Amino acid sequence: MHLKKILLAVASYLCIANGLFAQDTTSAAQHLMNQMENGQATYRTRYALATFKHTHVVDGQSVETLPAHVLDFRILHRFGPLSSGIYNFFGLDYAPFNVKIAFDYGFSDQFMAGVAHGGYDKTYDAFLKYRVLRQSTGAVNTAVSVTLVGTVSIGTLRPDQIDPAVKLDSGAVIHRASGVFQVLIARKFSEGFALQIMPTFVHADNISFYHPHHDIWAIGIAARQKISKRINFNAEYYYQLPGTQAPGAHNALSFGMDINTGGHVFEILVTNSIGTTEKQFITETTGRWGHADALFGFNISRSFHLGKQNK
Repeated sequence: MHLKKILLAVASYLCIANGLFAQDTTSAAQHLMNQMENGQATYRTRYALATFKHTHVVDGQSVETLPAHVLDFRILHRFGPLSSGIYNFFGLDYAPFNVKIAFDYGFSDQFMAGVAHGGYDKTYDAFLKYRVLRQSTGAVNTAVSVTLVGTVSIGTLRPDQIDPAVKLDSGAVIHRASGVFQVLIARKFSEGFALQIMPTFVHADNISFYHPHHDIWAIGIAARQKISKRINFNAEYYYQLPGTQAPGAHNALSFGMDINTGGHVFEILVTNSIGTTEKQFITETTGRWGHADALFGFNISRSFHLGKQNK
């Protein structure tokens, strides 16, 4: 009887000890798993999302690119200057307003292209855009996003529509073409604020504006401030470096309020530039804010997904 009690006690002790050991082992394993998951999270790369809410800020490009297989259809509208007075309803009744129709397409998440036609100076333009770097933290720590943009535009005004003060070298396409190259460098400082600088080189034609220097350098700066979940305030300014600015040309300054409705992005804007291509608003802006030459306008964007969407 004593032996049986002793064996029973030993067996009970071993069962209890085994349960406690299993519990400790499970707890330790879970703790180790948590540590590993936390470590993996630390070494994941977290990218900055929506530095700007669209591929364009106001007139110019942003560092954003379209997702792969997305087509973006845009309509840009510019009215007349405020200085046209009450008779023209401060530019809203102005007859020679400017409308631009644009189609942009994302070939990949980093590369996109676009084509467009603008009524102002009968201009066709096209661009290629490639995102080189994307702001991130974690495993890969990148302070800024960097995107390269190259744009070419061709003015198709008839010779009798060209200002006699502007020199028309030839009717050949090469003399009607201009090119713009930009490096866009942006940083999202917080969920609500982002800043972008834009070193810019422009090779201008002499069809719609007289440029004593065909090669023009400029620095642009743009900013976005979030107002609410769907509303953002945007600002954009281009400064032309001294020595290359054409006579009568001024620096472009634009402000916009974009509203994201889910399917559309609608931006109400005010600017001193009537042109909508880079060459026009960077180097050929004649309006001055101090002379009430600013004008109202708007941009409308609608995106369509043409590829297979992941479920």
